Amino acid sequence: MAGFFDRHKDTLDKAVAAIRARGFWSAYPEMPSGKIYGETAKADGEAAFQALIGKPFDLDQPTTGGRVGHEVSPYGLDLAISYPQATPDMLVEAGTSAMAGWGAATPEERVGVCLEILARINAQSFLFANAVMHTSGQAFMMAFQAGGPHAQDRGLEAVAYAFDEMHRVPATVRWEKPQGPKDPIVLDKRFRIIPRGVALTIGCATFPTWNTYPGLFASLATGNAVIVKPHPGAILPLALTVRIGREVLAEAGFDPNVLLLAADDADAPITKELVTHPGVAIVDFTGSPAFGQWVRENARDKLVYTEEAGVNSIVVTGTDSLKGMAGNIAFSLSLYSGQMCTAPQNVYVPRDGIETDEGHKSFDEVAEAIKIAMDKLLGDPQRAAGVLGAVQNPATMERIATCRTLGRVVRDSAAVEGMDGARSATPLMLAVDAKDEAAYLEERFGPISFVIATDGVEDAIARAATSAKTRGAITAALYATDEAVIDKAADAFAEAGVGLSVNLTGGVFVNQNAAFSDYHVTGANPAGNACLCDSAFVANRFRVATVRRPAAA
Repeated sequence: MAGFFDRHKDTLDKAVAAIRARGFWSAYPEMPSGKIYGETAKADGEAAFQALIGKPFDLDQPTTGGRVGHEVSPYGLDLAISYPQATPDMLVEAGTSAMAGWGAATPEERVGVCLEILARINAQSFLFANAVMHTSGQAFMMAFQAGGPHAQDRGLEAVAYAFDEMHRVPATVRWEKPQGPKDPIVLDKRFRIIPRGVALTIGCATFPTWNTYPGLFASLATGNAVIVKPHPGAILPLALTVRIGREVLAEAGFDPNVLLLAADDADAPITKELVTHPGVAIVDFTGSPAFGQWVRENARDKLVYTEEAGVNSIVVTGTDSLKGMAGNIAFSLSLYSGQMCTAPQNVYVPRDGIETDEGHKSFDEVAEAIKIAMDKLLGDPQRAAGVLGAVQNPATMERIATCRTLGRVVRDSAAVEGMDGARSATPLMLAVDAKDEAAYLEERFGPISFVIATDGVEDAIARAATSAKTRGAITAALYATDEAVIDKAADAFAEAGVGLSVNLTGGVFVNQNAAFSDYHVTGANPAGNACLCDSAFVANRFRVATVRRPAAA
């Protein structure tokens, strides 16, 4: 066990330094290069993925003997993989029993295991890329990066925070209280990190690893057993994660039931039973606000960490690069067909227009500039497929059709040429007036956006900030040439509990949040009650028990 910690200590030290410095750092290379991962890694990953299709997934854990799950790729491939079925009682009982040895281990032993799990997952990044691509619908490059190294960085970030917080607690101390002329009172104290209990981590379909790893590894590193509950449409990436984790736990001498998979079918879900199970102490949830509210209301006295969703906004008040702004917004609206929790939906523009480097532009001209940039971006079918990916849920396709009537169509949605057999949709962009709040203040998940005519700059900022505060938001963006406007917007969005990106015109987009630097979700508005990642995300997952006794003479 000590070997794992020593093997990865340099990575851990750098990760701890990174969460304090908040600059750029990544432990896991994001480029799918054979020079980094091995010349045959891509082919090996594809072959390993193909070998899983149509077969029972091998996972040695408690089971009823039944099989569940049947994922179908948004690209049309029937995965037909089944997973071991287990009841909530079986999983909680197994996790509780396994946690005795895991919770008694030292922080170094547990962190070493977590780091080894992440290292082995990273070595299989091409397999994970295929698994994420064919469950979430992400295009291959995004699936490799977001589903692989970026997700692994998020897991490592949580481990670093967990180690940092546990390391603040000394293992032993000699306590001496002066007694004037008498001998001091001397006690020897031993402090033990104790876990809170079995943790439940509920994954989502669009980012099964990226959104799951922070809670999974935060709970695991702090001594809790973890039950991983994937979305029924995206089980495979987390089944692979659990299998690797169980292998490492067993090698380290721990009961592998510290980490368990709770697979189910969409027509026979077990999530609610797990959330309300008295043996579950911690719940991490990523998903819709409707189910997030149910989790928060029904988890009772459990610790609950949620990342839900909101209505993300862009405010356009002026720009010194109209083409750069339009191109950046077009890409942000298009990326992964708007299926990111960070994707913008509403673009607020003064109805009287804005000043740009190309002169004054009317409201309609700003909307048209974004449309033209989007048409250019998606004009090549191969590039469009790489940017948009596939649509994960058929309900999103229905939503696009329904939303066409909500405003004036600036750009209509259509299937992507060449993506035969896949669910695909280019972005739908609508123009509306600010008074049409029923159209745009509701989250319209997917490639659906609104360009909203406001009564001026102040109205645009106020509406976007109020939306974030009342409806929730994970990201916000501003385009402005006036520093006073930027300062006003920064204050408004900070009060609304959302981070602000200003004047992005190059290769950084509002959708993107970097591990070790950006605080993903603030926990300060309805989009979620937790931040991925900060100290608060991990520190309450353990407690400290003390043993004290008089010092030996």
